[in-house]
Amino acid sequence: MLLAGIDIGTLTCRLLVADVNPPGEFTVVDADRQILHLGEGVDQHKRLSQAAMDRVVATLKDWKEKTAKYPLRALVVVATSAVRESDNRQDFLTRIKQETGWDVEVLTGDEEARRTLLGIQFGLPHTITNFLGLDIGGGSTECILVQAGKPPAVISLDLGVVRLLERVIRHDPPSARDIHHAESCIDQELAKVLTAFGPLPRLPLVGTAGAVTTLAAMAQRLSRYESARIQNYELTLLNIRRLEQEFVTKTGSQRLAMPGLEKGREFVIVAGTVILRRVMERFGFDTCLVSDFGLREGVLVHQANKQLTGINSHT
Repeated sequence: MLLAGIDIGTLTCRLLVADVNPPGEFTVVDADRQILHLGEGVDQHKRLSQAAMDRVVATLKDWKEKTAKYPLRALVVVATSAVRESDNRQDFLTRIKQETGWDVEVLTGDEEARRTLLGIQFGLPHTITNFLGLDIGGGSTECILVQAGKPPAVISLDLGVVRLLERVIRHDPPSARDIHHAESCIDQELAKVLTAFGPLPRLPLVGTAGAVTTLAAMAQRLSRYESARIQNYELTLLNIRRLEQEFVTKTGSQRLAMPGLEKGREFVIVAGTVILRRVMERFGFDTCLVSDFGLREGVLVHQANKQLTGINSHT
């Protein structure tokens, strides 16, 4: 069935049109992503800025035209951390409804984690059934513990690349004190993972979302983004430390000259790298398997399952 999904994220907005037929068929028909910085200042002011809302609404109106040419079974729009934490979110949602006709589902951290898991599982090799999923977003980070025979355990952390950058990384290039403060903030949040999950068993780490996929592109020095080379790429802790050491000696504009780094990520990539490094160091991972499938794909899989359930209930 042909479905479209839009993820209104703290840093990036993503569109995906795909032919989805669970349990295994997922064919991308059209895709787009725009780095729009919706969450700028939300951590401090608890409000979406007018300029940021304007950027997102303009993009959604473009995507409405783009998706109109497809015979869609359904189109789903979701929003995450920046929207759910802003005091003026209802004004934003009302404006989207008025200008596009779309209703937006604001996901809780738990719902975001579970739909991300659906996306990750769709793209993983069938041999990997037990893993720790890690979704490093702009405003939050979701950890998902998957073990055969048990329901997935999820936790959403008050930790994302935009939030960390705005809170503690004050300089460009970042100072040693900036990095130390970032590590302290990250460690404080990661302690909640052990409280929620208990001691972590030995299993693979699977990472998704822009920071992780960007690091995979940069580790391979890709001149353009190639999903096939990102999906199931194995990032090593050594790779991550090497890239971080390069990041902290450069300004944002200098980082943009590094292969694989997309414009708009030249500052947040520092925060994302430190988050991933500390997760791996704290929990004893030497490698991170990269998933180019995440929330956007999971939203479509979730919708496909709902459509099939509805069909089956009427047959």
